[in-house]
Amino acid sequence: MPDVDASFLALPRHELADAALQRAKDLGATYAEFRLERIRSESISLRDSVLESAHDDEDLGLAVRVIHDGTWGFAAGVALSTDEAVRIAEQAVNLAQVSRPINSEPIELADEPIYDDVSWVSSYEVDPFTLPRAEKVALLTDYSDRLLNAEGVSHVTVHVASVNECKFYANSEGTSTTQQRIRIGPQLQATAIDPETGRFDSMRTLAPPAGRGWEYLTGTGWNWDEELAQIPGWLAEKMAAPSVEAGRYDVVVDPSNLWLTIHESIGHATELDRALGYEANYAGTSFATLDKLGTLEYGSPIMHVTGDRTAEHGLSTVGYDDEGVAGQQWDLVKDGVLVGYQLDRRMAQVNKDVLGTDRSNGCAYADSAGHVPIQRMANVSLQPATDGPSTEELISRVQNGIYIVGDKSWSIDMQRYNFQFTGQRFYKITDGKLDGQLRDVAYQATTTDFWGSMEAVGGPQTYVLGGALNCGKAQPPQSGAVSHGCPSALFRDVRILNTTQEAGR
Repeated sequence: MPDVDASFLALPRHELADAALQRAKDLGATYAEFRLERIRSESISLRDSVLESAHDDEDLGLAVRVIHDGTWGFAAGVALSTDEAVRIAEQAVNLAQVSRPINSEPIELADEPIYDDVSWVSSYEVDPFTLPRAEKVALLTDYSDRLLNAEGVSHVTVHVASVNECKFYANSEGTSTTQQRIRIGPQLQATAIDPETGRFDSMRTLAPPAGRGWEYLTGTGWNWDEELAQIPGWLAEKMAAPSVEAGRYDVVVDPSNLWLTIHESIGHATELDRALGYEANYAGTSFATLDKLGTLEYGSPIMHVTGDRTAEHGLSTVGYDDEGVAGQQWDLVKDGVLVGYQLDRRMAQVNKDVLGTDRSNGCAYADSAGHVPIQRMANVSLQPATDGPSTEELISRVQNGIYIVGDKSWSIDMQRYNFQFTGQRFYKITDGKLDGQLRDVAYQATTTDFWGSMEAVGGPQTYVLGGALNCGKAQPPQSGAVSHGCPSALFRDVRILNTTQEAGR
């Protein structure tokens, strides 16, 4: 396991925290927490094997959050001095004092064990920021050339985003944690254009973003050679494919597509702040309200969904969250029934009688020192069936259906209930076998109808950890990275739309 970057460890973490926490205590804060964060990010983009852009960013700062007279106060800054740490603590307390007259809900936090000066590093091999940029560009150029030189490919775009996130946290209860997370998100896309009709389409690699290092781009965790060799053929078949006939079909959904449906219809819906109506302005609330806990039939009895802050290579995996809570795994949907939510310490405490737990499951996160921690999504995943079928076996159970691969566009309403999703590749299933590609496909349903129609999930051999680097939430907006694992799954009698017809073309 790599060590936390020495240059971050050399920063005056403990001195700044001690100064801020002591000042907050002196001013009457009943609770205080301090964060020092350094986030390095790199973006490399190529178009048709030519470097289009490359840049590095670094966000370094400190933050203090307090509870004073039952009210939150928060402030942040960038100067790494004890004077600045004291000033920020004073500002946070002042903000709490100013806000107190309009606060109708005194803040109380769920208890959490104390973790004294502990460290945690995510699972990776090669920090992308330790490699020369020329070496990284050379590899990406080679990958681009392979696609661009293939017959039928008109254009190729390549984009890789890398993040090194170092965070020190300390609170007035005695917890202090130092963590480092590496994540990377590669995208390679080939585009074909029909010179006669002008019609075009694209095919993108299915490689998901991951909590890995640069080794991911060189073959650890993904077979780039195999996929790059296959993309041109898939794209050519898609260009020649017939348009789907709208109707109702049985569908087998590949993990490369299903992860996004999980994210939108389960992940966001089981954020407790959203279910309680606190998160209403940005992307809406949730149909899965707290009064339905333990009774809502979210899906079929084979449905088992967990929240997880511990999954190896997960984008939302941490040792400790931004309230000093240790990473955990827990159930959200069990046997098809809603049984849990994603919580921070305040939500856990105020709703403990209904939830049946008095502990947070570690879902507080801020995307920089300049932002206050909010309740953010864990790695929300659909569990495979022990000794379950392969994807091919699921397909063999379908007489007339569609196999859906890869994510693309999506739409869901403000209560996470009515949705439609498209994909990258769609295969007609006839008498249990794949029967060529289709195009212009979208599937539409309500959340409970869709998950209720799930007849079978694949075994562990079909399980893939998908995800996104840029899940948005809150105002001012914050961006969070999150993974969603799932097996292939079989759904019966799903409504399929023809997207060209729906668009009136």
